[in-house]
Amino acid sequence: MLPECQLFGTLGCHLCEVAEAVLMPFVDHGLLVELVDVAESEPLFECYGLIIPVLRRCDNGGELHWPFDAEQVVAFLGQ
Repeated sequence: MLPECQLFGTLGCHLCEVAEAVLMPFVDHGLLVELVDVAESEPLFECYGLIIPVLRRCDNGGELHWPFDAEQVVAFLGQ
């Protein structure tokens, strides 16, 4: 079973849109990804504002920082 994840990003972020596109095939196969807008939370913005997009596993807190491709996502989800 695939772990639930969060994708930290913000509206108007081109790299975040590219990251979403990388993740779409995984979502189509059952991956749950919550999109989290870091601009809506000062603590999240301070933590992630300069490094978005970041994919975070909800089960173990592991993070995959951009840039990442489908192969890296597979390895990250299999951890």
